[in-house]
Amino acid sequence: MTSLPANCFLLDIEGTTSSISFVHDVMFPFALNNLEQFLADHWDAADTQSACEQIASDAEQKSLQSWSEATDTADKDLVIAEVRRLMADDVKATGLKALQGLIWKGGFDSGALKAHIYPDVIPAIEAWRAAGADVRIYSSGSIAAQKMFFGNLDGPGDCLHLFSGHYDTTIGGKKERESYTQICEDWGVSPSEILFLSDVPEELIAATEAGLQTRLSIRPGNKSVPPEVTFQSIESFEEVS
Repeated sequence: MTSLPANCFLLDIEGTTSSISFVHDVMFPFALNNLEQFLADHWDAADTQSACEQIASDAEQKSLQSWSEATDTADKDLVIAEVRRLMADDVKATGLKALQGLIWKGGFDSGALKAHIYPDVIPAIEAWRAAGADVRIYSSGSIAAQKMFFGNLDGPGDCLHLFSGHYDTTIGGKKERESYTQICEDWGVSPSEILFLSDVPEELIAATEAGLQTRLSIRPGNKSVPPEVTFQSIESFEEVS
């Protein structure tokens, strides 16, 4: 077990607190399979329109309407095609994540989705919190999706109370140093006080450059780590106190 001079923990989700297979084999297909029906049922809702406008903005378009007029394609069809393209390429776009979050909400609310969590995660976070630590999430998934995820865990149930903050790509990309600087400023703590756990070396590099402490998460099904990657690693949250 490693004892660290940190009282703030910043956690990735996919490949760190939850399995990559759950996200890719359950959540992503659920969003894709329910995309057309969701848009048909909720097209006029303000949050749906906001997500679709962000998708247009992410595609460097002035608006969804101007994009539709320029391509002579119906708004809804444009969104469906763009979502499919982004998901096929595994693009971490803000608008896509917002729309996926709305679709997942229906799944969580109905009970069709229950989020996977590694068994060592919640007990470790509870121990950290009991020792006075502040625990927050930073994921490419939207903040709304993060809250649904940790509010509907398979087994522990609703564990949202364990987290005092959430960050997503609206604060910046996870492979960008400035994103972690912005998180520290929002948090109101110095970078050295934060331990960031993630399975993605590029994210750890950016966080390290910003002054954060880091550990590489090694979980079953995660991508193999190149030999030149020298970050200290953990296979369980039990290894950190």
